[in-house]
Amino acid sequence: MRAGAASEFCDFKIVRGQAGRHHGTMFTDIRSWDWIEKLPEGARPYVYLARLDRPIGIWLLLLPSLWGIVLAAMQLQGFSFKVVFLIIAFALGAVVMRSAGCVINDLWDRKLDAQVERTRTRPLASGEISVQQALVFLAGLLTVGFCILISLNGTTILLGLLSVPLVAVYPLMKRVTFWPQAFLGLTFNFGALMGWAAVMDGVSLSAVLLYMAGILWTLGYDTIYAYQDKDDDALIGVKSTALKFGADSKKWLSGFYAGMLVCLACVFALSSLNVLAFPGLALVGAHLFWQIARLDLDDPASALAVFKSNRDLGLLVLLVILIGGF
Repeated sequence: MRAGAASEFCDFKIVRGQAGRHHGTMFTDIRSWDWIEKLPEGARPYVYLARLDRPIGIWLLLLPSLWGIVLAAMQLQGFSFKVVFLIIAFALGAVVMRSAGCVINDLWDRKLDAQVERTRTRPLASGEISVQQALVFLAGLLTVGFCILISLNGTTILLGLLSVPLVAVYPLMKRVTFWPQAFLGLTFNFGALMGWAAVMDGVSLSAVLLYMAGILWTLGYDTIYAYQDKDDDALIGVKSTALKFGADSKKWLSGFYAGMLVCLACVFALSSLNVLAFPGLALVGAHLFWQIARLDLDDPASALAVFKSNRDLGLLVLLVILIGGF
């Protein structure tokens, strides 16, 4: 996804066509990994289409689900075989549905992506994969995702079905509103509700507040991510919170992250986590505001580096929940 994508720095080679240059360096979001290059040649474009070269997007989709599962499990006094099964199911579901979301996004955005330096080498934008091939691949991913979903309880199945329209329309939002990041937040954090419901077979105020915390978190990290494309987006008419906030972005980021911390504090209080949860929450806050201090709004490399640190932030929240539950 362009305004809601997930990328990860690694030792990489530039692949596919003529990558553009940005500030004197090669600038593309296609990354080449050894395991991908060992696949059959015909399979590689689908791996790149699914963004499996950049797994941080899977983490950002999965982590709110893990928050919900683990927090709910703590209310039931610990883990069980069911909880382990749910963690595995949601992990597989995150891989499949994040891949499906990327395919949907690239189908909508293939013409726009061809105009943006960072995304012009993506398989659909470059013509390496046809629309028909992408649709067949998408149908396969959605079938696998549905099979995973129906292994869960009724409430979780209903929530999963309710999330599908969000996945489908999110890529259009950058065309009609400066707040596509809000729609990504609604979409990417549905797992917080689903994870809780998968354990409890229902949704509580704690789950809703956890969902709200995730939405605010996404508003922050995806605004940061959007700074990579702000110049291209302004030229081609694509909207984002990065363009809307401009020089005031760090004030908005501070507000989003402060709201996230308040929501998490309320969740922890409602869930009766032990006293260690709140010093842990202070560490979460320190990491969030380190991001704001570290971010250089005029440097795409800084935006990507700060964005990718949110995997560690999400894992830190999960660790705090675990510690607070024992």
